Amino acid sequence: MPYFIYHVKNPRQLEHIDTKTKYQDAKALVRERRSELDPEERFSVRMIFANNQQEAEKILSAPRDERVIGED
Repeated sequence: MPYFIYHVKNPRQLEHIDTKTKYQDAKALVRERRSELDPEERFSVRMIFANNQQEAEKILSAPRDERVIGED
């Protein structure tokens, strides 16, 4: 399965940057793109491992539950 790299903007607007087959290549691209970001910009760069682009976008668009730390 390939690695899909996206710019994620608020509220969950996705812009596909690239697709890589190797993790090392995808990780290097994500680090490069993150280093180029201006702190004032309101978007991030995300990498997702999925079967296809539609699945990757569905996963990235799904709302995430808030993490609860220390609750027993």
